[in-house]
Amino acid sequence: MKRIVFVLVVVTFFFLDCNQKHGGTAGERESAAVENTVRADTGHARIQFKVYQHDFGNMVEGEIVSYIFKFTNTGTAPLMISSASASCGCTVPKYSKKPVQPGDSGELEVVFNSRGKSGAQHKTIAVRANTKPPVTLLIITANVKEKE
Repeated sequence: MKRIVFVLVVVTFFFLDCNQKHGGTAGERESAAVENTVRADTGHARIQFKVYQHDFGNMVEGEIVSYIFKFTNTGTAPLMISSASASCGCTVPKYSKKPVQPGDSGELEVVFNSRGKSGAQHKTIAVRANTKPPVTLLIITANVKEKE
């Protein structure tokens, strides 16, 4: 009987101690977890482009054209572009590897080579950065006509 009482006392102290270490009741622990998630979510970069699509219009096969997509870091942490990849080797994105501070702007240049292309062209550029969401898609389009 003494052993049972002893075990009950130890278990009771264990649970009381556990509640104190983990924020008290289950409801209090849940509230604390939500609060910590919100706090952890406030410091991140956000990329906002002025435009997400550019149309080069009509062009002759073999022409090389470029467009500069301008963006702003509207977040609260420095923005770092880790990569920018195009859906086709004929499209090459160029960007700075330097961090863009909150409120500052940057540029991403896209060069399109129409050699060997004809007709309507639709290319996507996936910009990967430390943002939420982590991937932003840009689009370029063109209508490539054959050389005369």
